[in-house]
Amino acid sequence: MDRILISACLLGRPVRYDGAGKRLADPRIDRWQAEGRLVPVCPELLGELSVPRPAAEIVGGSGDDVLAGRARVLAATGEDVTAAFLAGAEAALDLARRTGCGRALLVDRSPSCGSLSIYDGTFSGRRIVGSGVVAALLAAHGIDVFADHEIDRLAEAMAVSP
Repeated sequence: MDRILISACLLGRPVRYDGAGKRLADPRIDRWQAEGRLVPVCPELLGELSVPRPAAEIVGGSGDDVLAGRARVLAATGEDVTAAFLAGAEAALDLARRTGCGRALLVDRSPSCGSLSIYDGTFSGRRIVGSGVVAALLAAHGIDVFADHEIDRLAEAMAVSP
C-alpha cells in the first residue's frame, strides 16, 4: 500500500505556528486516511518547537541552503531556530522511512514543508521559488514531494503506482 507523509495541519490538527490547522478538505484525503495511508507529521513539533510559536522564515536561501549550512531559519523575534528545523527534518525523514512513505503531501510556503515556494526571509509576505528544510531533505532522499495544492498530481501518481 502506498503511504503518504502528510503535514498534520492539513488534517486540521492545530500545530501551525499560530496554533491553527489548515485542513485540506478533499474526499481523497478522507479516503486515504480511512485506508490508513496517511502518516501525519509536524516537523516543527518534532524539532521541539512549541505551539503557538513565532513565525519563522529561511534567511539567505532555501531549504537546500539550510541543509548545506549556507542559510539559517530565523523566528520573527530574531531567534535562530535552524537547529530545531534541522532536527525536525531528520525526524520527519526517519518517520517516512520507518512507515514506508514514498510520497509526501506538504503545506506550501512553510519554511519546513514548502515545496514550490517559501517566504523570502524578510517577514514582508513576499514569496520566492524554493523549498523548505523538510521538503528539501525528503526530495534529496528520493521521496516525491507534493504541495497541498498539487493533490491532483499526487492522486495521478498514486493511480499509476505498481
